[in-house]
Amino acid sequence: MYTYTRRAQYHETDQMGIIHHSNYVKWMEEARIRFLEEMGVDYRKLEESGIISPVVGISVQYKKTVRFDDEVKIGVYIRKYNGVRLELGYEMRNCADDEVCTTATSQSCFTKDGAIVSLKKERPELDASVRKYMEQE
Repeated sequence: MYTYTRRAQYHETDQMGIIHHSNYVKWMEEARIRFLEEMGVDYRKLEESGIISPVVGISVQYKKTVRFDDEVKIGVYIRKYNGVRLELGYEMRNCADDEVCTTATSQSCFTKDGAIVSLKKERPELDASVRKYMEQE
């Protein structure tokens, strides 16, 4: 499992001083991009080659509140991958007590010129990197 760590910012809180629920999805996106890099997929270069990876589904379960200045570690792992679709799992833990704050999943696909494509066919070296990472987990 890849771990991305970040500190909760004041501007991310709501009137109750708790991180607003919409920010967890943004944190997932930050962690997803860094996780892809860990696997050898440079998202910027992927987009420059004409392939984008839009999120097509997301699910978030809130377990415990996160407050301003809490440090959170976000564990990211591959749940499913078939070359066309990538499903990631997320587990957010407060670094202070290691308790799970949030669990989530996201599903994304790969597209080029508006059509769904297989990463295995379009960028076989990146497909191989993702599959190699999966074997190591």
